[in-house]
Amino acid sequence: MSSKKKILFLYFELAGYTVACMKHLANNFNAEVHVVNYPVNSVAPFEFSFGENITTYNRSSYNNVELIKLTVGINPDLIYVCGWADKGYLAVCKHIQKSTPVVMTLDNIWKGNLKQRIATLIAPFYLPKLFTHCWVPGQPNADYAKRLGFKENQILQGLYCADVDLYNKYYEETIAEKETKFPHRFIFVGRYTELKGTQELWNVFSNLTDEERKGWELYCLGKGHLEENFPNKPFIKNVGFVQPEQLSSTIHQTGIFILPTHYEHWGVVVQEYALAGYPLICSTTTSAATAFLTENENGFFCEPKNESSLKEALLKIINSDDSSLIAMMKKSHTKGNINTPQKWSESLLQLIKS
Repeated sequence: MSSKKKILFLYFELAGYTVACMKHLANNFNAEVHVVNYPVNSVAPFEFSFGENITTYNRSSYNNVELIKLTVGINPDLIYVCGWADKGYLAVCKHIQKSTPVVMTLDNIWKGNLKQRIATLIAPFYLPKLFTHCWVPGQPNADYAKRLGFKENQILQGLYCADVDLYNKYYEETIAEKETKFPHRFIFVGRYTELKGTQELWNVFSNLTDEERKGWELYCLGKGHLEENFPNKPFIKNVGFVQPEQLSSTIHQTGIFILPTHYEHWGVVVQEYALAGYPLICSTTTSAATAFLTENENGFFCEPKNESSLKEALLKIINSDDSSLIAMMKKSHTKGNINTPQKWSESLLQLIKS
């Protein structure tokens, strides 16, 4: 691209995978990237390095009028807005020239509750007027976007993308070792909350008999208010929160990724561990699993909030031979590469062209 394009991101809480995509956009497509965002969550204290081509702004430092002035000064070629909850971000959308693409992101799926039903009655009258497009992670989210008034040609998929280079590197570092001796350890990565299904996971794994467990262990990476309930078992390890760039040791030691969440809008962590070559166990309400997990091919599904179903999925892995797990590992890696920062960047820039 000959001229430098200006992209403004009006964000909430950044994550490492989002920053990786922004950096790819800035460094590989001659783009000038501006990011307004809120501080990181203390439960997931990610540390970011942005580089020269990305300018960040603290959302807390700008009222609505100042936010509009900032946008006018930047004069972006495209505006990316996280949802429609921030009134200041909506004020920018109302003020901006309609010739500028304004992309709303949506990661909710249709659940049919009262709040969503009300939204589908109201949103079609104003969301398409504020936003030219809606960007969603996958098909479950696209179905909801249509209910909110967006047409098929206004909806893009592939919103969330893992840091492909980082997790592909972990795969390359560990594949030979795991082919020689596959590690009999599950790994959970996420917040220790009811929503993530951590209590059910700890209950089920703690109650496996020695004959059922066959020496398998569980490593948990994260933090959260349920940590006070962490089981005191020698075969369940609380690793704590780990920065993505510091996962090498844990990746070497673990073999199966598990996420028994009650509900997940998407779940980029599923793609991350697919990329790293992990067979997967996910609940049927993990949206990202619709893209990265095929039953009996690279892992298994379990029902949310169902300890019997979770135990059944765990035992399917435990009772599999290592050759089957290695085959699953390779299939996960292939599936993980279906979305990349390159495709992510191209999707955004195509909107400017169109």
